[in-house]
Amino acid sequence: MNLAQLKPGENGIIDSFTDLEMSIKLMEMGCLPGENVLVERFAPLGDPMVIKVSGYQLCLRLSEAEVIKLV
Repeated sequence: MNLAQLKPGENGIIDSFTDLEMSIKLMEMGCLPGENVLVERFAPLGDPMVIKVSGYQLCLRLSEAEVIKLV
């Protein structure tokens, strides 16, 4: 399962990434393996999404969220 498949209010734990280049950017933003991530909401048209990770809110495009694999 990847992060983009979660609905608002659902959470998961980051396991790994499917894209090496994008994973570096995501880890710099606090999306580290083992971190709990909570989906807070989606934009009115469905993209981007707002998540809570590492104690702060982060806005991700769905294409970026698809790279994050969850446990």
